Amino acid sequence: MNQQDVYALDIDSAVLELGDGESKVRALDEVSMAVPSGEFVAVVGPSGSGKSSLLAIAGALTRPDSGTVRVHGTDLATLSRRDTTAFRLRNIGFVFQSGNLIPALTAADQLRLAAKLAGNGHVDPGPLLESVGMAHRAKHRPGELSGGERQRIGIARALVNNPSLLLVDEPTAALDRRRSHEVVQLLADRAHSENVAVVMVTHDRDVLEHCDRILEMVDGRLGEPALVH
Repeated sequence: MNQQDVYALDIDSAVLELGDGESKVRALDEVSMAVPSGEFVAVVGPSGSGKSSLLAIAGALTRPDSGTVRVHGTDLATLSRRDTTAFRLRNIGFVFQSGNLIPALTAADQLRLAAKLAGNGHVDPGPLLESVGMAHRAKHRPGELSGGERQRIGIARALVNNPSLLLVDEPTAALDRRRSHEVVQLLADRAHSENVAVVMVTHDRDVLEHCDRILEMVDGRLGEPALVH
């Protein structure tokens, strides 16, 4: 087995520049990271340090100007735009800051839609909602849910297609301390029980105790672990 096949996510020397002319900035500066299946990695750093850009290239939302990004050995640069979309839907899950749920859909329908978009139209959302403690909210819409409940449903939706890689963007930004720990512990449990690689970017250092590894991003560079627990 080649080393590149070992990792759920393998980024090698990625460079990403944003803007034009004098306003051009290097959002990612020779960034490398490797995340095996079942590991929960947190990336911390100040606003503007490149964390969102890291998630963008890891999730095949944009391509780096140089360097490589592989998800379970597939070099994302070798895929057409159409194949990239299909690959992302089937292999990568996203959890956004506020859950990013569709206001008109119930919790169950959020999951059904995500599955249908990936070509998997026969998913029963019940067991997955139950696994995140939201089965009793299956028929509720986002406006009827608390922030923590919306975030849990967002996690369930991200997992509905059994992704090998889960990318999480500031999941505790709108939550109180107790709910923040509950959500991040849930992510850790899913990583370990389902062998999913999880990469979370966060400002919230209070929840890092739940993570397996912590890296720090400053000025587009990914450094050694910022904290060890």
